[in-house]
Amino acid sequence: MEFFNYMLENKDQIISLCIEHIELTAIALIIAIIIGVPIGILISYKKKLNKPILGVTSVTQAIPSMALLGFMIPFLGIGTAPAIVVVVLYSLLPIIKNTYTGITNISPATIEAATGIGLTRAQILTKIQIPQALPIIMAGVRISSVSAVGLMTMAAFIGGGGLGYLIFSGIRTVNNYQILAGAIPACILALLVDYFFGAIEKLVTPLSLQSDKNHQENIKKSQRKNKIIVIGTIILIAFLFLHEIDFSKKSGDVIRVGSKDFTEQEILCYMTSHAIENNTDINVEEECNLGGAQVVFSALTNNNIDLYIDYAGTDYTDILKHKPISDVDKVYKTIKEEMKEKYNVEVLNQMAFNNTYALAVTKETAEKYNLKTISDLTRVANDFIIAPTLEFINREDGLPGLEKEYGLNFKDTIGIDGSPRYTALQNNNAQVIDAFTTDGLLKKFNLTVLEDDKNFFPPYYAIPLVRSDTLKEYPEIEKILNALGPYLTDEVMQDLNYQVDELGKSPEKVATDFLNMINLTV
Repeated sequence: MEFFNYMLENKDQIISLCIEHIELTAIALIIAIIIGVPIGILISYKKKLNKPILGVTSVTQAIPSMALLGFMIPFLGIGTAPAIVVVVLYSLLPIIKNTYTGITNISPATIEAATGIGLTRAQILTKIQIPQALPIIMAGVRISSVSAVGLMTMAAFIGGGGLGYLIFSGIRTVNNYQILAGAIPACILALLVDYFFGAIEKLVTPLSLQSDKNHQENIKKSQRKNKIIVIGTIILIAFLFLHEIDFSKKSGDVIRVGSKDFTEQEILCYMTSHAIENNTDINVEEECNLGGAQVVFSALTNNNIDLYIDYAGTDYTDILKHKPISDVDKVYKTIKEEMKEKYNVEVLNQMAFNNTYALAVTKETAEKYNLKTISDLTRVANDFIIAPTLEFINREDGLPGLEKEYGLNFKDTIGIDGSPRYTALQNNNAQVIDAFTTDGLLKKFNLTVLEDDKNFFPPYYAIPLVRSDTLKEYPEIEKILNALGPYLTDEVMQDLNYQVDELGKSPEKVATDFLNMINLTV
């Protein structure tokens, strides 16, 4: 019952994301068909190209989708473009292979008879080979279409939209209802897509090749029904595309605000966007939930977004590649100078909250082993499994540096991205995790944060990063963000995160309510 209540409360968002998912999948499939069918025809004539082309498409199919997506981002940026390209590449193999198989398996006697009556090669292709191969070609398209629906969920990982947004958000906040709200419509959509292409497959199959068990008249009635289904679906998809076109585009200036892919960042994305729109005539496009640190910073430097809020420690160590230090002023000054010099990016005033790394354990574990500081952890680390994020494992200011500084030697390290590591902690699959000091899940799961008694972790004060050309054109942005920063303390940010992670509010609503409460005017 609670799940259905969640679906009803968020029906507008679910429908909107479902429409986005349909559009993205349709675009990818159309492109894949336009590319795949001609290639399949080509290799059926040019036998020497057969093995190389099928080999390349097979290798592409074997590459993990997220790895391929990460490879595309530097070239195509963020958003829908790389997601569509990846889905197209994964959809090609069944289409190419089935087209090739369908054409090459036509009886040589049929081709010989067509040649004998004077048909040219082009006429044989269009009048004999393609019509007879269509059922097999459509079977390949059908396979690609179903897998494309599932693959397109990854578009949300880089801000492309679609039902993956709900799935990733649900995983990140340990919200099973949100996961199901994205997964169930995606499954239903896959079934509908399979039914749609199944109807087309029956339509293009010649009557002579259809089952003899059915009377010819019944087959014709079925084909009329399939025609109605296909035409109706095409009209519906066309309507969805037309509905998305903004015929009354906003005039005036537009900037794009981005964020990383976790709760706090989404809240900051909407808060920054609304604060700018409320105090200026600038129109803002929100590109929230883009991915990790490198993805979002790449989006900024490649002009895919104009600004986002990052963290000083991330920029100092992960972007600028300095050794972690705890000197707040030196870190900030270095970031400000080098960001401008190397990337033409302006660093605005630090905000009030310091979302630094921390190690967390359950209350029961802390009491059982008398753990208050990270130094206390060294006594029992040999018996503990740590489940940190993948980013924490690979950062100098993360697990490698922490183990050196404190002499920690954990029993095992299991990298788990996002909130599933909190579930692992609750289920005792791990005894220690990394966390952020303003994380709402710390409050949700009532965890104990171990004191960094050697001050290993560098400062992670939030800092707005803005492209220099953007700030030059819209200098009022600096005044707005500098006015917002002091309101966002550690306690405030943890409470805002908690409202999303535990109370189930949307990041946009939490951000809007907070702005209304502080009545920010500049």
